[in-house]
Formats: sequence, structure tokens, C-alpha cells
Amino acid sequence: MKTQKQIPVTSYKASGFMEKYQNIVHAEVIPYQHSVLWDKLEGVEKSHVAANFINAAKALRGEDVGDGFYGMVFQDSDAYKWLEAAAYAIADKPDKELEQQADELIGIIADAQDKDGYLNTYFTVKDTEKRWTDLLEGHELYCSGHLIEAACAYYEATGKRSLTDIAVKNAECIYDRFIAQKHEGIPGHPEIELALLRLYRLTGNRHFLRLSEHFINERGKAPDFWAREAKKRSWSVWNSDPWDNDYRQSAKPVREQTEAVGHAVRAVYLYTGMADLAAETEDKELFAACRRLWENIVHRKMYITGGIGSTVQGEAFTVDYDLPPDTAYSETCAAIGLIFFAEKMLENEINGEYGDVMELVFYNTVLAGMQLDGKRFFYVNPLEVDIGISGKACTHSHVLPSRPKWYACACCPPNAARLIGSIGKYAYGEKGDTAYCHLFTSGKVCFSNGMKLECTTSYPYDMTIKYNISGRGKVAVRIPKWSREFSLKVNGKVTSAIPKNGYIYIDVDEKAKIELALDGTPRYVRASNKVPRLTGMTALMRGPLVYCFEGTDNDDVRSIRIDRSQKPFAGEFEPDLLGGTIQLTAKAFRAEDCDDLYSCEAEKLTPCDAVAVPYYTWGNRGENDMRVWMNTI
Repeated sequence: MKTQKQIPVTSYKASGFMEKYQNIVHAEVIPYQHSVLWDKLEGVEKSHVAANFINAAKALRGEDVGDGFYGMVFQDSDAYKWLEAAAYAIADKPDKELEQQADELIGIIADAQDKDGYLNTYFTVKDTEKRWTDLLEGHELYCSGHLIEAACAYYEATGKRSLTDIAVKNAECIYDRFIAQKHEGIPGHPEIELALLRLYRLTGNRHFLRLSEHFINERGKAPDFWAREAKKRSWSVWNSDPWDNDYRQSAKPVREQTEAVGHAVRAVYLYTGMADLAAETEDKELFAACRRLWENIVHRKMYITGGIGSTVQGEAFTVDYDLPPDTAYSETCAAIGLIFFAEKMLENEINGEYGDVMELVFYNTVLAGMQLDGKRFFYVNPLEVDIGISGKACTHSHVLPSRPKWYACACCPPNAARLIGSIGKYAYGEKGDTAYCHLFTSGKVCFSNGMKLECTTSYPYDMTIKYNISGRGKVAVRIPKWSREFSLKVNGKVTSAIPKNGYIYIDVDEKAKIELALDGTPRYVRASNKVPRLTGMTALMRGPLVYCFEGTDNDDVRSIRIDRSQKPFAGEFEPDLLGGTIQLTAKAFRAEDCDDLYSCEAEKLTPCDAVAVPYYTWGNRGENDMRVWMNTI
């Protein structure tokens, strides 16, 4: 039985910090990405997404479109993620123009769908005979997953069934092939598993539950499947190694897996589906596997910023404690997937660690993936940038010192947009008479039990969170593990309640005022000695925010040595600095450089103040050096 569930996206109305970001997404990100989808922007990486659907429709009519497909094999998913983000924006603030744009895109998607429900522009345009013959690389099922998620979101936001009908027809096509006709195969890139469960809950159609179960349960049972599949064809999308089952989380059946391996995005999308299925079907064995995988990620393979995937080689996890800051991959999509996984783990058990991780990931890696104005985006989120090396040396070519406007594999920008737009579903949950407050996001919430909540806070800068609640039931408030001290007042009286699994439960009878004060003291953080690159180094945090040191504030960042014996201190909130932020200052020494490449001379140290800004704000003041982890003295 589920311990909690997401609230509908329409049940939350943001204010404050989160409203600001949702407004940026609505006003800047979504229109910008819409122009990209239709190839209307000069000087930006070509997308051709809309044109691909138009050409696919022509191909279905027997028209010659030549090589009418452009982009990655999964290019369709850019459209679907944009539609999902647009749906959340419309749910928040009705927008007739945006809804018309969405309907127009849905119209050309409908035209590109084959009579049997099949929908994928790459194979429709290039060669219909190749459908379903390269599950290893073809991303047909991955694209269908994002189609389904967009369809569910658009129905929730508008009540329109146009996209839902397309998604249902497509899902039934897939069910017919893999269940009714019993064709062997699983997705090379997991995603559809979690989407099918969402469609099942929307429609009540058990075909979609069964199909999700099938794809999850079959993974790893036949590790030679993709090799056998590859032998049957004379072509390939990318010539990937069909035996690299670790890369695709398929070396073992899912219930036997103990370590997060391979492509990080694929991994967390799979684990999200597994956790969702475990909660839906009360599968304790499956949840136990999810718990093992969660522990491995969070306690051995996660950056301090919540980023995951430490190598550019395969965009993947490596071994435990391999977390290099300067060559970190830490893809934005992987971080978003970790939030998805955390929320589904909350549906299996109420544990504050899941909320802690959601918060850490969102306020650091996810927000860092987008420029403050919403017009540029990171794919890779490093923890260290050295101008002249990052983005130039072959070992650091993936580590860009500034956010590009767009990129060929444009999965991250619309992914960030859809998460920010739907953040209420992750911030708040419910079950029966209990309302859960997982994240401290200001705004108004309506719960299905009739309770209403208004959260007022300037978090993540102000550490005081106030709740005004009406109705009857219980409110569960997360107490972050990072807060060394806290105070909780209910109707003006301090409560001595002790957190249970990271949450304090408060009974509400008609009305209640709750005030939570967390510890906003800046704190130094060190890494385990098992992390080789970080020995003797320190990072700086305040609340959920990881801070970094940029050359803009500190000149030569590499010359700074933090004095951990002196406490760091926080400045005042500066509304005009980096969209509104608080700087931290650490007592430090600056080491004078030596004239030679190597020197036997002792470092000459001069006392100085080192200034830090939130990690999510870095790279918004031009290209300059940046470090999260600093040398100490």
C-alpha cells in the first residue's frame, strides 16, 4: 500500500522563489524552446522537430520526403517534453496562445501516427521496415514514454483528450506487439516503464500496468537479447556494443541488482519505474532492490550537489567514490531523474532522506542547468572549471565554462522546464487525512481530503517557513538532516515533538498555524577519505545550497586556501545580485604563485576573505574559474 501519493499539479499555486522560476519557464524557456522546435531561431543548433513530424505524415501518405529526418534518433522526445512543460504552464496560468501552439503541435503529431498506432518519425521517415528491429538503440519505446507523460499532463491541465488518444493508441500498439504477439524485447533506454504506470492510473486500463510490469520484469533475464537482435540486421543506429549490459542495467534481473551502473539517466528512469511499480503492486522484493540501488547512489556515487554520473564515457556511473570535480559529467537529466526516483521511494516509505535528496538536487544541479534568464542551458554540471583547460583539453572537452544556447542532444532544457513547472507534485504529497510537506516551497495547496495549506517563506535564503492550514487531519513536515537545530511552533507554542523518520506530524482541527525555524548557519563540509580527489579539501553550504567560489569575486581561485579554523559568515540578502542571493565569506589565505613550473620554495601566504555564491548561480557573469571544493590550511 502506498505510503503517500503525488498531489495533482493543479492543486499547487506557487509564490515566492518557486513562482519566480515558474514565471521564467513560462515567459522565457517555453517560448524559446517552441521557436527552437520550429527552427525559427538563427544561430542556434538546428532542431527540425516539427519538420520531422510533418515529413513523417507525408511519408505515411506515400509522398517522397527523401532524407527528411534531421537530428538524434530520439528527436521526437523534445516535442513531448516541451508539451509536458507547456501543460504545466497552462495549468498554472491559463494561456490561450500557448494552448493554441500546443494544439498545433499535437495536430502534426496526430498526422504522423500510423493506422496501427505506431508513432516514431525516425523510422517512419527513414525506413518503416526497420521498425522494432533495433531496440538497443532505436529509442522507439523511450519516445513513446515521453509521449505518454506529455499526454497525461496535457489532459490534467486542459481536460483535452487529443494527445491522450494518440498516446493510448500508441501504447496499445506496443502492448499488442510485446504482450499479445509475445515478441521478445525490452527498451534499450528505460523510460516507458514509469510512463505506462502514469497512463494506467489515468485510464484504469490494466494493459498498461501489465506492459510496465513486463518491461521491468524481463530486464536482465536474457542478457544476450541485444546481441541476438544485432545479428539479425545489417545496420545499426550507432554501432553500440550489444554486450554492454551494465551500460543498460541489464546484466541481472532487476530484483537481483545491487549497484547503480551504466548510463546514469537510463538507470534512474528505470529505478523510478521500479519504485513506482513496487508501490503500485506492493512488491516488497522489488522495493528492496530499489532501496539497495538508492543506498549505492546516495552514499557512494552522488556529488555534493546531488549530481550523478561521474564520467563522460557513456554518461555513466563508474565505481564507488569516484567523484572527480573537474571532469564530472553530472548531466542535468540524470539529476532530474534522481528527483523522480526519490519521490517514488517516498510512495513506498516515508523517509526524510528522500526529501533531503530531492531538495539538494533541485536547488543545486537542476537549477544550475539553466541560466538565470532561462535562455542558456548546461548539459554537464562540473564542480570545477579552469579557464584554458575546461572545454579545451581533450580530458575536459565536455566541461563547458558557459551554458550554450542549445545543443544537438537537447534532452535537458525541456526536462528542466517540465520539472520546474510540476514541482508542486514533488513538494507536497498526501494519503488519507495526512498532508506531507516534503519541500519548503511557498504557495497555496489544496489537498483531496479538504485541507488547505498556505506556505509563506523566502526559502532557500530565509530559514523560517510558515504554514497556515485549514481543515481537519494531519500535517507532516520534513525536518532536514542538515539542520543541526530547529524549532517548531504550533499556534504560537513551541513543540518538543521528535521527528519520526525525518518528519514531525501535527494534528489539525479546523485551523492551525505552524512555524518552522531551521538552522541557517553556514557550514563547512568535507568528503570521505574514500573519495581520492577531495582529501584535505572543503566545501561550503548554507541550508540546502552548495556554494562555489568564482574568479569574478576572488581573482585566482586556485591560489586560495580556506582557513577552516575560522567560521564562515553569511551576508545580507542582495536582491540585485544574481537574481537575489546571499553571499558567504570564508577566512582564507592567498598563496603567491612560484615563477617556475615546480619550486622548492614554501608557499607565501597572505590573509584574505574568500567570497562564495550559490552553485546554481555560477557562470552567469561571464566565463571565469569556479570551484566547489577548495584547498584548506
